[in-house]
Amino acid sequence: MDRPVSDPDPVTAILEALSRLPPGASSAKVQAEAGLGALSRQMIKRHLARLVREGSVRAEGRTRDRRFWLVGQSQGGDGYPPLSPEGEASRAVLSQPMLLRQPVSYQRAFLDAYRPNETHYLTAEVRAHLARLGQDQAPQRPAGTYARQILQRLLVDLSWNSSRLEGNTYTLLDTERLIVLGESAEGKDAQEAQMILNHKAAIEFMVESAEEIAVDPSTVQNLHALLTENLMLNPMDGGQLRSAPVGIRGTAYVPLAVPQIIEECFRQILMAAREIVDPFEQSFFLLVHLPYLQPFIDGNKRTARLAANLPFIRLNYRPITFMDVSIEAFTDGMLAVYEQNRVALLRDLYVFAYERSCARYAAIQSSLGEPDPFRLRYRSEIKEAVRAVVLGGMTGAEAEKAIQAHAEARMPRESWNRFLAVVETELRSLHEGNFARYRLRPSEFAKWKAKGR
Repeated sequence: MDRPVSDPDPVTAILEALSRLPPGASSAKVQAEAGLGALSRQMIKRHLARLVREGSVRAEGRTRDRRFWLVGQSQGGDGYPPLSPEGEASRAVLSQPMLLRQPVSYQRAFLDAYRPNETHYLTAEVRAHLARLGQDQAPQRPAGTYARQILQRLLVDLSWNSSRLEGNTYTLLDTERLIVLGESAEGKDAQEAQMILNHKAAIEFMVESAEEIAVDPSTVQNLHALLTENLMLNPMDGGQLRSAPVGIRGTAYVPLAVPQIIEECFRQILMAAREIVDPFEQSFFLLVHLPYLQPFIDGNKRTARLAANLPFIRLNYRPITFMDVSIEAFTDGMLAVYEQNRVALLRDLYVFAYERSCARYAAIQSSLGEPDPFRLRYRSEIKEAVRAVVLGGMTGAEAEKAIQAHAEARMPRESWNRFLAVVETELRSLHEGNFARYRLRPSEFAKWKAKGR
């Protein structure tokens, strides 16, 4: 039986309400927008005060005149956060009509000029600022630990925001219902649901393979294949570098058309990225150069947005989900790279987006407990056991016997009973919205479910 989407906790509801409200909202407006009428006004104020202390929310004024902003929230009304002078200059050039903007082709010199750990698109001050915001304060843990801890929220947030920047019309709630319950929104194009589910699969791939994947051609091409599944005219184009010219609407930029040079530059980008020590510089470098090259027929920006999270997942930093970045602003940031080879506008948006993501996940993390050390240690064995039970069509005593045998073959005796309990809990919690975690196909899950679980 499907489980309903759980009501958000008050802190999450308040943060989401502030993200929708105009900057400078009163506590009463926050309470109404968050749908927390059942809570007292005093309790809402306590939650807001806590968020102010934690640095997620900024407040001005006293008592009845007190107003609240999300940290990093723009106070402007044009869909842009505050920009640097360089960012404003790039935006001014882009405001000119297309006829006045000089057609330009791919400039390999822009890539060749970059020297890892010598050239920096992000200043030392910016990198230090982002590291303070994004670093998990817990002791060193295996790659992907933090992302696994917030996985359900990350799947929804990053899938929705990245798809939204592609023009997808699903709402945040639509996206949550699709990812958690597998329910498509009524009246929406099937391709929109496919795009979101593809993001979910790609994010799960990054998180579950965090200890093995690297910033290399195989990883990026597999990300592209997952993101574009069932969305390409030619299925063979998924994960394949393009061999045909492409055009980009609304820009004077003409991407490379020679397949051999596209492959050379693609490998050069990833080789340079691997050498970059700082995770934020590496992330931003990928966000700049992968879309600029346009190595794939379609889906380049989606692939870059997820690839930009690879260093964060691997090193347990908070992710960047591009929340509150408007389509217009992100498009202009990319156009400034395409037409001017200037990164300032995109950099301003990147820093704003990371600040906003960190404020959100800092608050979410405070409501989460520490990950279970046993589940963390035996996560691969747990997933293997669940997968074996489902694929074997096992239920009841047969499933219990298989799980016990799995434990006896892979772990010490004192862990057997705990392993059996954990796997049985995972099986009871298995539903249409999460079976992909265990590398199961829809048909495989449906067949097992039909047997009565």
